[in-house]
Parts: sequence; structure tokens; C-alpha cells
Amino acid sequence: MENKQPFIVRVATADDARYAEQITEEMAASAKARGTGIARRSPEYIRQKMEEGKAVIAVTPDGQWVGFCYIEAWSHGKFVANSGLIVSPPFRGSGAAKAIKRKIFELSRQKYPEAKIFGLTTTLAVMKINSELGYVPVTYSELTDDDEFWKGCQSCVNYEILMSKNRKNCLCTAMLFDPAAQKKKEAETNATPAISGQRINGRKRRTFAGNWKLFERWLRFKRYVLLKPYRKKDEAAAAAGPVQEKRKFFFDLF
Repeated sequence: MENKQPFIVRVATADDARYAEQITEEMAASAKARGTGIARRSPEYIRQKMEEGKAVIAVTPDGQWVGFCYIEAWSHGKFVANSGLIVSPPFRGSGAAKAIKRKIFELSRQKYPEAKIFGLTTTLAVMKINSELGYVPVTYSELTDDDEFWKGCQSCVNYEILMSKNRKNCLCTAMLFDPAAQKKKEAETNATPAISGQRINGRKRRTFAGNWKLFERWLRFKRYVLLKPYRKKDEAAAAAGPVQEKRKFFFDLF
């Protein structure tokens, strides 16, 4: 059941270091429950982000930890990722995730105004929040090519798929906020406000933001296509003998 207590979302400081252990433990537990991996971070790393002013934390007025997220810069600051979004179980469904995402997005824009902000996620709720902030779905080729970023995917059960596709596709959806593209879009909207949102060539412009059911169907189809080769392997293995527990769990996720 969601927690209705009020909470405060703010930039984390060195004084929040006491929450680091709890945050990393919940990150690990959440990733295990979902069956997807995230870059494993130590409490020391989380404390460093707090000290640098590159993290956002949510707490209740009495000091109970609610949620957390931090900033990572890649490709010499050309790309920024809002990583490690996590909400304490009692506060899930309270709006904390959305509030934290908005705050970390604002902080990223302040610290890296020219950087492209991106993310990889399998969660439709996060995709919706990202869309509201101005992110758009993109191909993996439009993300950072920094090897250190992609090493963070090694703990995910889907890493084999990612590498088999030469890091060009996987079950996650890539989303990107490009400040330059956003400025251009705003300029065009201001210049021609009368035609904004109208039909183009007799057809209405379609975006995932207004067609989430279509997006969900597309995600299911994508999973089906990417998992098909592995499903065949497991069917063959099942016929020959017991299926490995790890691979069985992999398909239980979908």
C-alpha cells in the first residue's frame, strides 16, 4: 500500500550520506525483483554524488528516506544520464518517482545545459514521465558510445541480447532529450502557432506520447522478436533435459 506521508524533493548534500547504504541495498533488491540489471554502485559512489551536488533525494519531514536519483556524465559531458532512480517500497505509487525525475532533470539542465540527456528503461511509467519532460524514443546509435556506460549493462540478464545486436538494440527503450532540438521545436512553434498539432499531408502526426497503447503493443512485439532465438534454444534444451534456472527465470519475466 502506498504511503501518503508528505515528502520533500531536493538536491542531495553530504549530510545525506547516512542514507547511502539503504539506497544501494534497495537498488540491488529492486533490480533482482525485476530481473533486470543496473550498474552496481557502492555506498561510497552514492556519497560522492551527494557531495558533488549531482544527486536528488526525497525524504519525509521527519527524515525517512523516500527516493533517490543521480547524474552521470559521459563522452566528456556531451551526454548526461539520470541514473539509479529508486523509490522506497512504502512510497511507490505516491508520485515520488515523478517528482524526483523532474527535479533531477532540472538539475541536469542547470549543470549541463548543452548536454543531451538520455535513458534506457523497460518501464512504461518512466517512459511517460520522460515524454512529459521532452524526451523522445531514439535508436541506440544516438546515445553515447562511451564503453564505461555500456559496461553498466553487464549485470542485466538481457546483456547477451545487447551484445548480440552490437549494442544497437535490446529490450530497453532508449529515450533522449536534445536541448538543441528542443530550442528548434520551440522556435518553430512560436513562429507558426496556428498550425501546431494540425494534420500533415492529410494525416494527423502520431507520437508515442499520445498513443501509449500503440507503444505498449510495439514493446510486446519488440520483446517477441528479440527473445525468439533464445526461446527456440530453451525449447531445444528442454527437450534434451532440464532447463537452466537462470534462463527459465529470464522468460518468466515476459
